Amino acid sequence: MISKANKSILIFCVFAFGFFISNLLRSITATLTPVLTSEFDLSAGNLGLLAGGYFLGFSLMQIPAGLLLDKYGPKKVVAYLLLIALISTISFAFAKSFTGLLISRFFIGVGVAACLMGPLTGYRVWFEEKYQQRANSWMLMVASFGFVISTLPVQILLPMIGWRSIFLLISILILLSIILILVFTPSWNNNPKNTITQEKGNLSDVWKNKFFISLIPLCFLNYGGVQAVQTLWAGPWMLNVAGYSPLDSATGLFWINITMLFAFMFWGYILPKFSSLGIDSIKIVKIGLPISYVVLFSIIIMGQNAGAIMFILYILSSIVLSLTQPALALSFPQNLAGKSLTSINVFIHSGTFFVQWGIGLLIDLSKNMGANTVTSYKISFSIFLILCIFSYLFFIYFNKNEN
Repeated sequence: MISKANKSILIFCVFAFGFFISNLLRSITATLTPVLTSEFDLSAGNLGLLAGGYFLGFSLMQIPAGLLLDKYGPKKVVAYLLLIALISTISFAFAKSFTGLLISRFFIGVGVAACLMGPLTGYRVWFEEKYQQRANSWMLMVASFGFVISTLPVQILLPMIGWRSIFLLISILILLSIILILVFTPSWNNNPKNTITQEKGNLSDVWKNKFFISLIPLCFLNYGGVQAVQTLWAGPWMLNVAGYSPLDSATGLFWINITMLFAFMFWGYILPKFSSLGIDSIKIVKIGLPISYVVLFSIIIMGQNAGAIMFILYILSSIVLSLTQPALALSFPQNLAGKSLTSINVFIHSGTFFVQWGIGLLIDLSKNMGANTVTSYKISFSIFLILCIFSYLFFIYFNKNEN
């Protein structure tokens, strides 16, 4: 007989494995940039579109996933969606054209759309309240671990088995994840506590909320943009601006994500201490986020001298953005928390898609107007920085009366 504590650990590990795979797939294009660009003759715009296709599919599936999770629970929804990810990953491995890659990448995003929101919905029912914050923080650590594996380990495997075989290996991991979820996670309709998630609550209550509105530009441009840089554009910058080799770039991405893994571990530990001092999430975002703008401006000014260390500092200084999701959920009654999380996820991940694609288009446009590669990257990142600052000012305006 498995104890309650061991059962909780097992449930966490099963869902964490699926979330690890989703984040491996999310960021792997940064490492594969040189080989995919060469094999398919991709422009910067096409590269951004390909990487962002995942986030477009992911974001479009958020609202349906939230409604399905409330009705059918994480076990069925996550497992069935992962079947789509399984088929799409195999399709990506055999793609012969850019269109084939893009369509497959889009449906991979659809298939992994519930890999975080699913378990978070379940944890609220299955876990005691005091363990939920810890579970949430550890899920972010798992995400960083997925990012880590997508860098140097993938780069080492690449010349040995090729990128297509890497995706076939990932498809085997997805199949294993589906089996584990179906075997080891609880059914939704057998737990009377899940009646909480069945209470009525309208999406319109979320979308009309002042705090939700204040977060839309911030999450779309700033949060989505940080993900766009971490999962794609940090790699090409190191390759094309800083002059890194593909191996050096993968190593840089490896250390960026290793740093974030430990940063989220520390972040989860320190947040309760901020709360005990009366420092709330909004105040931390207000004070902390401008630091990331200073770092990004420094990257732009430094140009060829800005490498992995500067991107580590940029992403670290953006970690305060992770507070926006739990802050939003806590601003609603429990029956609307899931809908609020999936709603804001629409903007975070669609923002990642548009920023990834937009940065690439701006680089191509600048080159077509006569700018060299370094200048083109600087122009593109400068426009991104300006948009981020405007999103921050919008957030400040709507929350100017908050301490």
